[in-house]
Amino acid sequence: MDKPGVIRTGFSAGQLVATKGVADLCQQDPRFAEFVKLSLQRHLNGDWGDVDSEDQQTNNRAVTEEERILSAYNDDRFPKNSVATIWIITEADRSVTTILFPDEY
Repeated sequence: MDKPGVIRTGFSAGQLVATKGVADLCQQDPRFAEFVKLSLQRHLNGDWGDVDSEDQQTNNRAVTEEERILSAYNDDRFPKNSVATIWIITEADRSVTTILFPDEY
């Protein structure tokens, strides 16, 4: 069953990359690595995570209009600088999807 507000996307992620901060924590903490993996699956399936309704609508349009897509996922088990959020950004040309902490943007 589909989650309300989730669309079927079918967009390409392109090359998957992570910032040093995310990559380092994935190596240090298998639970965080699993959180990142599940968040990426959600992103690619059109579940934009913890963004407001306006950003959800923007992302839904971005899928078909080939614009940048930004998702945010929160997990309080992994606070970094008092923020427990990762962002996942797929570029408009679908060449790359980056996983990062907001302070690495």
